[in-house]
Amino acid sequence: MNEVPLQLANAPLEETVVRLALAGALGMFLGLEREWSQKAAGIRTFSLISLLGAVFTVLVREGDIGDGLLLLGGLLVIVQGVLLAVQGLMEGEPAETGLSLTTSVSMLVAYGVGVLVAAGFILEGVTVAVLSSLLLVLKRELHEFAWGLSREEMRSTTEFAILAFVIYPLLPATYEPEVAGITIPLEPQVIWLMVVAVAGIGIANYAIVSTYGGRGIAITGFFGGLASSTAVVGTMLDHVDQRPEAASYAVAAILLANAAMAARNLAIAVGFTAGGEAGILLEAIVPLGAVIVLAFAVAAATADWSESGPMELESPFSLKNALGFGAVFLVVLVFGSLAETWFGTLGFYATAVASGFVSSAGATTSAVVLYRGGQLGPAEATIAILLATVSSIVVKALLAATSTNDGFRNRVAAYSTVLLVGGALASVLLVV
Repeated sequence: MNEVPLQLANAPLEETVVRLALAGALGMFLGLEREWSQKAAGIRTFSLISLLGAVFTVLVREGDIGDGLLLLGGLLVIVQGVLLAVQGLMEGEPAETGLSLTTSVSMLVAYGVGVLVAAGFILEGVTVAVLSSLLLVLKRELHEFAWGLSREEMRSTTEFAILAFVIYPLLPATYEPEVAGITIPLEPQVIWLMVVAVAGIGIANYAIVSTYGGRGIAITGFFGGLASSTAVVGTMLDHVDQRPEAASYAVAAILLANAAMAARNLAIAVGFTAGGEAGILLEAIVPLGAVIVLAFAVAAATADWSESGPMELESPFSLKNALGFGAVFLVVLVFGSLAETWFGTLGFYATAVASGFVSSAGATTSAVVLYRGGQLGPAEATIAILLATVSSIVVKALLAATSTNDGFRNRVAAYSTVLLVGGALASVLLVV
């Protein structure tokens, strides 16, 4: 009696029956919020619509029926949605009309999810279902966010969308110009992603700082550093440009970004070597740990974190500053590539330094992989990780040096030196 359910449970996602069942389940998931909101179309309706899309897709793909069947099914769902919208218009208040339109569109999305899943696009179908459900659940929050935007914030949001979704796809993945007779492999999309990261972290910083004040800068620095510690500098340059009196917070944010970067590298070095034949890379713990502790200590001592009131910023981010940061970052990247070519005898170490300009995590991961494979010893792997970490700290100090605020750039340079010296002393003490 249990053979059929067991066979269904063990069936691969390519099986038609499994795809039909998944389509129905995703339809139920989409209809859950509509049912909870007491709309005319709920769990059963949405599940049946997804199943309809899946069934029609199977008939088109595996039968002799033309593609017109899918179009017919879509038209039926649209007609049903229009009828629901008209019913809401005639019987409900204006606010309810918008909800009826949302339900109508959601029904068409459910039909599309069924089509995607039955056509074999499992991940895409699940993604659409989850995102659509999230949009439905976060209705109130999204409305409040949109209604609360100022004109400047709306313009910045539009600029960010252009940066992230319009310009990025137009750029080539690779570009190899010649400088001084040397071919430099560049990745324009990666460089542009750094500009997008600066803008994205800037928007997050704007929202957090406007709410939590100085403490919000600390949050931006640390968690932004986990994603891209270099991009945090671009955000802080914009922040200091708008509020010169907040330079101490911006310096602390960069220090915390360095701490987050070192903590991420340490987690990679220890976590991915645990359980391996080469053993845990313990040599990296003391120097990286020293950088983390010093960064937190200096940040705590240099900024008055008791000031937690909101800080007024002019805009979420500056497009001019973000583009300027991207240009400086490109120059640093070119010189890093040239240094890697000039110091070919120290190829791997030079690569670690150059990689640290972009992401020290990449160089750390490469060193760990080579260490696990036996190509590098613990000392060589640790040196490569430290060089990438040092490179990341130095490049942030160089980028901060482009600021017109003397106090800001001098303090970043001084405290970055403290981190570097502290890490170096810890390494020496470990060797001795």
